[in-house]
Amino acid sequence: MGMIYGDGTNSTVGTQFNTYEYKRKALIDSAQAEYFSPLGDVETLTKHYGQTMKKFHYIPLLDDRNINDQGIDASGATIANGNLYGSSKDPGVIAGKLPTLTETGGRVNRVGFKRIEVSGSISQYGFFYEWSKDSMDFDTDKELYMHINRESLRGAREISEDLLQLDLINAAGVVRYTGDASSIATTGPNDDATLNSEVTYDDFVQLGVALDDNRCPKDTKAITGSRNTDIVNIKAARYMFVGSKLIPTLMRMTDYHGNKAFIPVEKYANGGSDTKYAANNTNSLNGEIGAIAGFRIVVVPEMMEYVGQGEDLTDDSDKSYLNDGSKYNVYPMLVVGSGSFANIKFQSSGKSNDKFRIIVRKPGTYANPNDPFEKIGYSSIQFWQGTLILRSEWIAKVLTLAKG
Repeated sequence: MGMIYGDGTNSTVGTQFNTYEYKRKALIDSAQAEYFSPLGDVETLTKHYGQTMKKFHYIPLLDDRNINDQGIDASGATIANGNLYGSSKDPGVIAGKLPTLTETGGRVNRVGFKRIEVSGSISQYGFFYEWSKDSMDFDTDKELYMHINRESLRGAREISEDLLQLDLINAAGVVRYTGDASSIATTGPNDDATLNSEVTYDDFVQLGVALDDNRCPKDTKAITGSRNTDIVNIKAARYMFVGSKLIPTLMRMTDYHGNKAFIPVEKYANGGSDTKYAANNTNSLNGEIGAIAGFRIVVVPEMMEYVGQGEDLTDDSDKSYLNDGSKYNVYPMLVVGSGSFANIKFQSSGKSNDKFRIIVRKPGTYANPNDPFEKIGYSSIQFWQGTLILRSEWIAKVLTLAKG
């Protein structure tokens, strides 16, 4: 048999190159650019059960959100809800609603429970590109196909990350506006430093207190690698994701005592081997640059921003803050608590499908009515993206100005 390229068989020359290796390498390369996906748990959506996953989230007994009609107090009287003293931290309130019992007991201290429904849906996205046989045969780059394939996978990963980022920003259960702002449109500078809409050390501390009150975990579990199998556990760390334009603002920040608040990552991360997913450190995430007030900062180059959506600029406005010429830009700082969301993965035939489905039709391998000579091939990439928000109160965002 003569040597024929690309028909899936081997000649006496030996094994032909399998383009699957290009796909696998491209998937590994593109996984390095992930920032949000590693923090999500993986939930499987079974075939034939629709495109929406629903779960119950049970509210803790001692929580103000646990409002129900089952409450009976220690005296046997019906009360408005069955959560005892709920989330109260007032010693007087707690002492007055403790579930004490008398010698005879009786129908007292009845409590109830409440659950809420959380849901998430998956949607399919995809794109394709075409190429001719001659473009591959005569192009100066002999690895043109590999490079195009790599860039297409990176683009698909970036789209997937943008969709996830958008879901997380919209799902934030804790929203903190800086200074005297009460919305994105009212975010702007102020002559009074306490009312200025530039993030401060106090904003970090207050945000940490709010997340502590919400029982947001401080330890972070990150799933790394293109197969979602490698896990990195990082102790005592909540992660905040910011855009690169906020780096100067964060590095200039001082604490309550006038000391530098920003701690560079090399000061606390353990140096390890040069790996794809650990940013050269065994206990840090991809893109991590440092820490402030208990938050570890990850810079996301594609972080979304509200360009020209802040306060109006005037002749007397402080132009040192980034703006579009008519309004100030507003930059979100997103905190994602560990376990607060899940990536929905599609499942069929008892096995989980890869997130990306790649179809390749090389020139001359299929009948194309639009190309009688079959000199044009195409490659398509399809992927599913879905997010299930499990604990929105563990997701927070700060909206701030930024100086260049």
